[in-house]
Amino acid sequence: MNRRSLVRHFSLALWGGGVVALSGCGFELRQPMRFAFKTVYLTLPSNSALGVEMRRNLLGSGQLVVLKDATDLLKADVVLEVFSELRERVVVGMNASGQVRDQQLRLRIKFRLRTPAGKNLIPDVELFQQRDLSFTETAALSKEIEEASLYREMQTDIVQQIMRRLGAVREL
Repeated sequence: MNRRSLVRHFSLALWGGGVVALSGCGFELRQPMRFAFKTVYLTLPSNSALGVEMRRNLLGSGQLVVLKDATDLLKADVVLEVFSELRERVVVGMNASGQVRDQQLRLRIKFRLRTPAGKNLIPDVELFQQRDLSFTETAALSKEIEEASLYREMQTDIVQQIMRRLGAVREL
């Protein structure tokens, strides 16, 4: 055997061994979420950034119909109620002259999932995200942009957490 074919056989054996090892360890590609319901009524305002992203994710699943009109409330299989969305900016550090040096951005969401009849499927839950943000007065505009980006990132993370919880509901 020449060296080229030896290397090819070795790499093929290594690749095949990797496939066998991954299949034996229980590795499986992420499957699309399966929901126990087909229609959901969302109580978030349509102009809310969280409401827009939540609707986009629910519709993007390809399995759900999102009802918006209050008259459709009783037609929905489930009602996703978001009680509060609180964004906070807390000063956590100052320099010697009393100027803000470090801030903490926080996002809190409280929600529950219930049937239109009132049966709780997911009891009241509070999800919390926080990010640290250094601050300098000379770069205030860029820090504003960074703050908006961090809030969007936290919001996306919370929406994904809610989606996973909705996917875990098995019976109505």
